[in-house]
Amino acid sequence: MRDGIILLVEDSADDEALTLRALRKNNVLNTVKVVHDGVEALDYLFGTGTYAGRDVTDRPIVVLLDIKLPRLDGLEVLKKLRENEVTHLLPVVMLTSSNEEQDILASYSLGVNSYVRKPVDFEQFVKAVGMLGMYWVLVNEIPH
Repeated sequence: MRDGIILLVEDSADDEALTLRALRKNNVLNTVKVVHDGVEALDYLFGTGTYAGRDVTDRPIVVLLDIKLPRLDGLEVLKKLRENEVTHLLPVVMLTSSNEEQDILASYSLGVNSYVRKPVDFEQFVKAVGMLGMYWVLVNEIPH
C-alpha cells in the first residue's frame, strides 16, 4: 500500500462508519482523516481555522467527498479546491448517495476525478469502496 492519508468528508455518522469498515475489510490500511462538513474540509486542506499551522504540503492521496454537506456543500468545496494552485490537481472522488444528473454534471464540470454513488446494500458498498481504495491508493499516480 502507498503511504498517505485519505481524507473522508462525510456528515453522516452511519456512512462514515460504513466507509471506514469497508476500507478496512478491503485491506486499505492508510490513515483516514475524517471531517464532517465542507468548511472543516477546507480548513484541513488549507491549514486554516482549527487546523491552522497544519503542514499543508502533507496533502491526502485522495479526497472522498460527499455532495450534501452542512455549512458548505461538496460542490463548493470542489470548486474551491480546483481554483487553488496548491490543490487544483488533488484527486477528488464524489462518494455520495445522490444520483441526480445535475449533481453528476456539476461535479465533472468542476473537475471531479470520479463520481461514485453509494450503493444501498452493504455488501455492494464494501465492494465499491474496496475498488475505490485499491485504485486510488495502489494504482493511481499523483503529482508530488
